Amino acid sequence: MLSLAVATLAAGVLCWPAGVGRGRLTGLRRRQAREAPDRRSCATRRCGLLLVALAAAVGALLAGPGGGLAAAMVSGTAVARRRAGRDRRIAATAATGLSDALGVLVAELRVGAHPGDAITAAADIHSGGSPDVLSNGGKDIVRALSAVAAAARLGGDVPAVLRNAGPAPLRAWLGRLADAWSLADRYGIPLADLLDAVRSDTEHRVRFAAEVQARLAGPRATAAVLAGLPLLGLALGQAVGAAPWRVLCETVVGQVLLVIGTAAACLGVLWSAWLVSGAVPA
Repeated sequence: MLSLAVATLAAGVLCWPAGVGRGRLTGLRRRQAREAPDRRSCATRRCGLLLVALAAAVGALLAGPGGGLAAAMVSGTAVARRRAGRDRRIAATAATGLSDALGVLVAELRVGAHPGDAITAAADIHSGGSPDVLSNGGKDIVRALSAVAAAARLGGDVPAVLRNAGPAPLRAWLGRLADAWSLADRYGIPLADLLDAVRSDTEHRVRFAAEVQARLAGPRATAAVLAGLPLLGLALGQAVGAAPWRVLCETVVGQVLLVIGTAAACLGVLWSAWLVSGAVPA
């Protein structure tokens, strides 16, 4: 009787639907890869909203309702520009780290390693980098590579995991890697050759984007100076005794003009930033 029970248990284990289990495990890892960046982005968004609300309260105390609305617009624009600059730096650092990881991955694949083992080796080498690299998007690369390695070992949908792994600044680079993986699966092209092409393309894009960013330092400085000219005009008006601050704070027309002028200045800053960012290749 005991031997019959053991045999039945062994047969059940052999007949276990492994594909369903692999799909569930891959889906769980995919959800975890999405939820971690989402929690960070929600915390950053809450801090930005708190800063905008605080600036609006201070502006309302100093310059009335119009001053509160103007302060909210200025602080919101500053938060948006700071977040865009941070995302740009994280994307550049992450792309450089991804290129290095792809170099290790290609080398492992060329010597005959399994894709899951090769990706694990690339993640291990990248996780041993400097603290600055790990803090600027490096942890996201390690997390994404770990999820991809698990999917490769379990026979999951690696391109789908790649497209959903990592935060938004890194997702475009991982999408190119997913396209290369899909081509290898569909047409039987050697995976190492495709990933090496992706690595080379990533290096060229990062290098060219850095050169463009350096050349755009002048236009950015000009836009910042132009955005600050209204403040200089207010200071000069106060210096000559025209009292523009009293007009803006204590009259209805001044409150309306304060809101309109601040909105125009903020739109100018965002528009110039949009024009400059359009010159940088993605």
